[in-house]
Amino acid sequence: MRDLVSGTRRKASFLGSHFMAICLSLLMLVLAATLLTNCQGGDSKDAALTRTYERTTSTSKNPTAKGGLRTVEYAELPTQAKATIKLIDDGGPFPYPRDDGETYRNLEGHLPKQKAGYYKEYTVRTPGESDRGARRIVAGRDGTMYYTSDHYDSFRRIIR
Repeated sequence: MRDLVSGTRRKASFLGSHFMAICLSLLMLVLAATLLTNCQGGDSKDAALTRTYERTTSTSKNPTAKGGLRTVEYAELPTQAKATIKLIDDGGPFPYPRDDGETYRNLEGHLPKQKAGYYKEYTVRTPGESDRGARRIVAGRDGTMYYTSDHYDSFRRIIR
């Protein structure tokens, strides 16, 4: 290694010759730790509310509907879900007019298979959330409604 000031050759220290490798290794460790921490499920307010609802709400006496979907009685739904159903029944106005009433495509196939455009989705407000949150009502053309508290990962058919 050459001394930049005098131009003479000198022996490089371990730290000097491996500085970039050490920095990159530290950066990789920090990134890996960050990714692992985020994958372990940091709690958000919405996730905590959803888990609380799931723990404290029982399903109906008949826990599955046709197609194996769990069910939930209308009376057991959160107040905000009941308010959304009333808005659906009344035809609006909806809190998120650009999103509510849009087609739900059922790409994961959690709901019974139907033709494109059969299902519509509606936001269920979540207390403490400044955005739409994870809760939705999905309504079929025949009036059948489904509730999801985890952004479409699971559904319950609503029994009215």
